[in-house]
Amino acid sequence: MNLRQRQPGLNRREVLAAAGAAAGTIALGRFAPACERGAIAGDGPYGPFKMGLQSYSLRGYTKDGQPDVQKSLAVTKELGLHFWEAFPAHVPMNLSADALDSLKRGLQDADVKVIGYGVVHLSKDQDANRRIFDFAKMMGLEYVSADPDPAAFDAIDRLVEDYGIAVGIHNHGPGHRYDKIETIAKAIKDHHALIGCCIDTGHFLRSREDPVRAVEVFGTRIYGVHLKDVKEAEKFTVLGRGDLRTVDLLKALRERKYSYCLALEYEENPEDPLADIKACLAETRNAIAAAKA
Repeated sequence: MNLRQRQPGLNRREVLAAAGAAAGTIALGRFAPACERGAIAGDGPYGPFKMGLQSYSLRGYTKDGQPDVQKSLAVTKELGLHFWEAFPAHVPMNLSADALDSLKRGLQDADVKVIGYGVVHLSKDQDANRRIFDFAKMMGLEYVSADPDPAAFDAIDRLVEDYGIAVGIHNHGPGHRYDKIETIAKAIKDHHALIGCCIDTGHFLRSREDPVRAVEVFGTRIYGVHLKDVKEAEKFTVLGRGDLRTVDLLKALRERKYSYCLALEYEENPEDPLADIKACLAETRNAIAAAKA
């Protein structure tokens, strides 16, 4: 996703340090609870994951020059998915009360729950940050994916403590300030357990990083996964046609009881992505089955 197309909108700190983090997980500071933030989704074709979409995948559906949320929800329902990490253009934070009520009715009719949101920008401006978190609380979000300023982390510590809503730092590919696993690990070390990484598998591949290793490093501090594939660190492609070790990734997530949204994000063919998204979901189902074997 292009960050320029995303818009920002909307207990004491100390958590017990981990005596023994999962094998392979570096010491990142306070220990994150494994699945206290929502039930595992179940035993359907995507079990145990909350399989959904980063709704940016449906950005090409428009009406009168605006994102067609009704169409996007209809497509999500057709795909048999029930969770969104919402792209802010689909769920703006500045909606009127009537528009927000209409959106919530549309989500309910499609049986879609927005459990994540982003990518948002977080800064030292606590008033702006709190508007984001107030919106997140109102929408019942479990996490936001974010591109925080490096100087903002102390402020974010207070926010995640006050609101109980997690923040996943989104890696955005080569040249981005959070493009490397070690950079994110260093940034969140010694900060609140609800600050972690939103793993974008495609962008890690573009940065020549291994997404499976990212799961091993961040352990229970994974807040959001953008599931996508990239070939030779350059070209976004249908899942299974690039270099992502999908089975190993899902096995690692399952072993760590990952309980947030597993959000397919498809970058290509925005005007007509449905067939490709279906192919990606078929590959996901196959990989989940293989990961259980």
